Amino acid sequence: MNDLEHRNRRERVRRRFLNEGLDSFEDHEILELLLYYSIPQKDTNGLSHKLIDKFGSLAGVLEAPQHELQAEFKLSEVTTTLITMVAPLSSRYLKDRWGRKVHLGNSDMAGQYITSLFAGRVEECFFVICLDSGNKLISTSMVQKGTINETPVHPRKIAEEALRHKANSVIVAHNHPGGTLKPSMADKEATRRVKEALKVLTVILTDHIIVAGMNFYSMAEHGEL
Repeated sequence: MNDLEHRNRRERVRRRFLNEGLDSFEDHEILELLLYYSIPQKDTNGLSHKLIDKFGSLAGVLEAPQHELQAEFKLSEVTTTLITMVAPLSSRYLKDRWGRKVHLGNSDMAGQYITSLFAGRVEECFFVICLDSGNKLISTSMVQKGTINETPVHPRKIAEEALRHKANSVIVAHNHPGGTLKPSMADKEATRRVKEALKVLTVILTDHIIVAGMNFYSMAEHGEL
């Protein structure tokens, strides 16, 4: 395909997106379109197929380590930054859509909100969600970030967040990138220690929510607090 053919194809794909959105696009076509904005005048269709073949899916590409994209596919830092920014940008968008006056009065609402915090995250992270006496959101803070399958929990940090924001109650949450929702013995022990640390401050631990993909598990709902 020559330069003119590349330009014509790019224009067709862009127009298709403007007219139809992404619903009718295949995954490789979405990636191809994204790559237009960092790789000028080259075949990004073939590259998008290779990337998805390597990482298994569009989500796999967007969550791929930047160094692997650079080393294996010889992509520039600009291109790898664009690719790896999409997933955290999506998470920020989902969180922002909830606005500031979020009411988390039950585990279902809390789980939906918290699931949005973990969109695109491939490392295990631990969040503290501080609530007022009416179960309205005061603050959301990531207090720990670990490896792909483990993050240490320090009750002192959680207590500090609760004090700083004058919280009446707290929800803690972490993700299981490996896909299992069931809390481990370490999760249960961490929950116990956090609950005890907050009790000293007369702050209630309302729930500990575990997220795997788009699913969540409420320890409160399962009587594990």
